[in-house]
Amino acid sequence: MELNRTYKEAVRNIKEAILRSQYKAASAVNKEQLSLYYGIGRYVSQNSRDGFWGTGAIEQISTNLQKELPGLRGFSVANIKKMRYFYEEWQPVINRSPLVSDLQQIRQSATDELQIAENEVNTNRSPAVSDLNVNENLLIVAIRQPFVGEFNSAEFLQLGFTHHMEILSKAKTLNARLFYIHECATRFWNKYTLMDYLRSDLYGKRGSMPNNFTQTIPNAKQLLKAVASFKDEYFLDYINIEQIDEAEEDLDERMVEHAIVANIKKFILTVGNDFTFVGNQYRMEVAGEELFIDLLFFNRELNALVAIELKTGKFRAAYLGQLNLYLSALDEHVRKPHENPSIGIILCKEMNHTFVEFAVRDYSKPMGVATYRTSEEMPEKWRKSMPDIEELKKLL
Repeated sequence: MELNRTYKEAVRNIKEAILRSQYKAASAVNKEQLSLYYGIGRYVSQNSRDGFWGTGAIEQISTNLQKELPGLRGFSVANIKKMRYFYEEWQPVINRSPLVSDLQQIRQSATDELQIAENEVNTNRSPAVSDLNVNENLLIVAIRQPFVGEFNSAEFLQLGFTHHMEILSKAKTLNARLFYIHECATRFWNKYTLMDYLRSDLYGKRGSMPNNFTQTIPNAKQLLKAVASFKDEYFLDYINIEQIDEAEEDLDERMVEHAIVANIKKFILTVGNDFTFVGNQYRMEVAGEELFIDLLFFNRELNALVAIELKTGKFRAAYLGQLNLYLSALDEHVRKPHENPSIGIILCKEMNHTFVEFAVRDYSKPMGVATYRTSEEMPEKWRKSMPDIEELKKLL
């Protein structure tokens, strides 16, 4: 069994190396193609939108291109309009980039990470054919790995035009587009994988809970199941918040755990019917050291163990290291050969969503962070609208 696991690990590593090599070779081609299409898109946009060309101009240009260059592919009327759309959608983003360099900085610096920014066009004249020389209009500068919402050209240029058009047509917000570009570039998605994720709205679903599932769950179907299985907040109305506030932090967590275990059926209904309770303070031994998981479940839909660590305070980055260790131990000593890798969830009282996304992204095990609320923390108008539990019991 151990040997089979070693072989699978080797196959995965070699496969990733092959994919990286293929994408590295393709990225150079994509860069030239995208630069050309961006330049053509701008040229067509500035002439057709501002009225320099009459109606039917794009159709005539496409026909004449086919005559001038017999066998030319990719310059149909529809594709030329896509180039124009490509330029018009990305030009405002590129133009707003704070990393715009002056015209002389054409080449990249020592690093391989790139940022492209559009050179401002002289709007006082009609665009000329020379505007199609994109090397004079696209600037290359070095940047670091981006945070959410930043424009990273190394990833942007790595994708082919088909990928870009799928993203532009299906993802309508800038953050969603940057998300899919980043995932395609770092996860080596082909066109069909990207289309599956766009149809399933992976970006929208992943927003429910900060996690690193896209980096740690390679199987597309398993990834979609994982992002759909967890929420960013859970309502635990059977926890007495007044008692917890009077206790020490470690005792707080044990009290929350006991409240959940005492109401395990309610908790499972809260998190989902596919969860089966395995145990609390689940003991494992690794190299003579004892480890205890607060709550351990098995999810039938995910076919995976789910470890939940309870924290009564604000999220801390150190919690992730502890959870990552627990997941490694589960996968090594508890997980069955037919089961998927274990998933970990930190359930805490408070978190900074953006900070959690940053903290969790480089861990190798699939993890997420959610918060919980008790009945005492619900808005007053919500509590008043709910029936009193004792009165409800009498009525029943």
